This record gives sequence, structure tokens and C-alpha cells, in this order.
Amino acid sequence: MRFVITFAALAILAGIAVPHYSMQMKGARQMTTARPGPAMMAARQEAQAAPAPAASNSRSFMVPRNGHGQYEVDGRVDGRRLTFVVDTGASVVALTADDAAMLGIHPAASEFAALVRTANGTVRAAPVELATVEIGDLMLHDVAAMVLPDGALSDNLLGLSFLSRLERFAFANGVLVLEQ
Repeated sequence: MRFVITFAALAILAGIAVPHYSMQMKGARQMTTARPGPAMMAARQEAQAAPAPAASNSRSFMVPRNGHGQYEVDGRVDGRRLTFVVDTGASVVALTADDAAMLGIHPAASEFAALVRTANGTVRAAPVELATVEIGDLMLHDVAAMVLPDGALSDNLLGLSFLSRLERFAFANGVLVLEQ
């Protein structure tokens, strides 16, 4: 229950903070191609039947459900290995403070400006942008994320700021299919 409440709070926070942060990032650097922000792209896709075969020009990655009923994946952020729990209810990728520090991300106290309500109470989170996020042979650049302080998050979350930018993601027969 605590896990669900934490992630619901992250989803609400991200829906508020990501558009604001995205506008700041767009003003800070010129983008050569325009694309909708992660919060606007959020979409949950679920399949009842077996997943369709991948097109010949696409890459796919299959994730079986673990013993706790979660979809856990090993990935890389900026070339460093991290484990994520896939969370379609989280609007953005969420990182624990320890894993963010391992990546060299050390937000200043003033950057923890977004309020997140968790089962442990209200905490402040720091919006960041990850240069690359890789899951298997799927790779995305410039992925919106949030860093939560020590103790606020037990696992890194692979949220919609990554998932919604894929060609598709679908659940079928206990397997999550990610396709780019």
C-alpha cells in the first residue's frame, strides 16, 4: 500500500512539475526538433491478447513479471547500470538519492523545489534531465526525471517520461513488451 501511495504522489507531482521544468529547459537550450512534453504524451496501453510481432525495423525488449508481481528491469543511465521498477503510474523517471549521486547528479538544496506527498509524508524532489536512458537495446536521450531525497523512494522508477516515448509498450500474459 505504501508503494502505491508513493507512486501515486509521484505521478501527481510530475504532472505539475514536468511541464514547468520542460518550459525552463526549452528556454535554456535550443531544440532542433520539437516534440510534445512527457506529461502530454502520457498514455497507458494494455493488450489483452499476445503481443504482435515486432516490425523488422524496430527493437523490442521483453520483461517478465518478477515474484512480487512487478516488472523490474536492468538499465543504464548515462552508461551506468541501474535497476528500475516499471511504473506506468509515474509520470517521470524517479531516482533514489543514492543512485542519483552514483550517476554524479547532486542537486543543490534549492533545486528540491517540487513537493511530493509519499506514505512517509511530504518530501521535496529535484527535477533533472538524464542524457541517456537505455533498457536492453532501447535508448532514449534527454529523459525528464526527478531525484527524491534519502528514504523517500526504495526503488528507481521507470515512468512515462521514458515509456511514452517508445513506439509502444504493452502487457500480455505476464510479460511487458517495450518496443522502439
